[in-house]
Amino acid sequence: MVNTSIKTTKSQEIFAAAQNLMPGGVSSPVRAFKSVGGQPIVFDHVKGAYIWDVDGNQYIDYVGTWGPAICGHAHPDVIAALHDALEKGTSFGAPCALENVLAEMVIAAVPSMEMVRFVNSGTEACMAVLRLMRAFTKREKVIKFEGCYHGHADMFLVKAGSGVATLGLPDSPGVPKSVTSNTLTAPYNDLEAVKALFEENPGEIAGVILEPVVGNAGFITPDAGFLEGLRELTQEHGALLVFDEVMTGFRIAYGGAQEKFGITPDLTTLGKIIGGGLPVGAYGGRRDIMSMVAPAGPMYQAGTLSGNPLAMTAGIKTLELLRKPGTYEYLDKITKQLADGLLAIAKETGHEACGGQISAMFGMFFCPGPVHNYEDAKKADTNKFGRFHRGMLERGIYLAPSQFEAGFTSFAHTEADIQQTLQAARDVMASL
Repeated sequence: MVNTSIKTTKSQEIFAAAQNLMPGGVSSPVRAFKSVGGQPIVFDHVKGAYIWDVDGNQYIDYVGTWGPAICGHAHPDVIAALHDALEKGTSFGAPCALENVLAEMVIAAVPSMEMVRFVNSGTEACMAVLRLMRAFTKREKVIKFEGCYHGHADMFLVKAGSGVATLGLPDSPGVPKSVTSNTLTAPYNDLEAVKALFEENPGEIAGVILEPVVGNAGFITPDAGFLEGLRELTQEHGALLVFDEVMTGFRIAYGGAQEKFGITPDLTTLGKIIGGGLPVGAYGGRRDIMSMVAPAGPMYQAGTLSGNPLAMTAGIKTLELLRKPGTYEYLDKITKQLADGLLAIAKETGHEACGGQISAMFGMFFCPGPVHNYEDAKKADTNKFGRFHRGMLERGIYLAPSQFEAGFTSFAHTEADIQQTLQAARDVMASL
């Protein structure tokens, strides 16, 4: 049944109180619904493909805690493994055997990884990999792409995506120009712009970092030859290629975007899924580069909770579930039904829209498209998306509260969930 009678009295009360306790009432900016209007719902619990808010409303979830819930929320196998792990303690601050197990699984899955270091978030992973790029090459400049988001560290908050794009913010106050002066930017999918940066900075660029499939400026896929061109350019100039697979890792293929597209970077950052919903991140790559990391080498990076037994346990169980036969075929099937259906409904109801999916990652823009980069994405009708988001929420469908964020499915989603979502979309788009 499509829910059109959602009441959010308790959510409103809790959010009103939160605004006196936390900046904007949230612990992360996109949660505040600034770009879509209205107030956020306050979650009570999650299970499978569903969310329940504090008012008792049920929603079909396409955010999946921003990616990790690829098995569905609170998968019973993950929860059971965590219960056993809790009996042994929440954190050791010392080596545990579980780190070896997850490390072996990650290295076996991700083509670029010969060694891995666990951290506590995608931001930490990207901070560390930037330092490692510079340490290994003895160069200071890096290239990132407009609209790509690599966490909230100072040096990456230059023409960034995710919440920065959602809120329409300029480069963040509090970030000194001296910190970002070595961060060069280019439009995504523009090889000529990257070539020009290498030519203008000969022998100075440590490497190129990017989301191989953009998820933080909306869902944007690489043009044919783009990733291949970056691989050739970096090798030609003695620079490193880094794939930020915090979103795409284990989601668009078991081995991530690098497996999907057949392009092996020098280094990779991971997060989200490899912790099964617990805070975690990782970076890794070629053995000769990773040997620079302390204590094996001179580049320092540390973390008290890194490799903690709970995150390792949840990650191990999640990857075991993902290795079951047919998992990615099913994810691709249902996500294609959803993405194709949304575009067909938009066309039927007279709206210009573009988008698509790769495996369990999807997105849609209200614009004629195609969208090749962040500048194209900014031409989309964000006001219409806000009205669409609100209409879907009122019908029990929880989408990312920003047109500049990708959506995610899980293998807990059923075809009935997809059909219910498409029916809700048809009702909403007909009224926009």
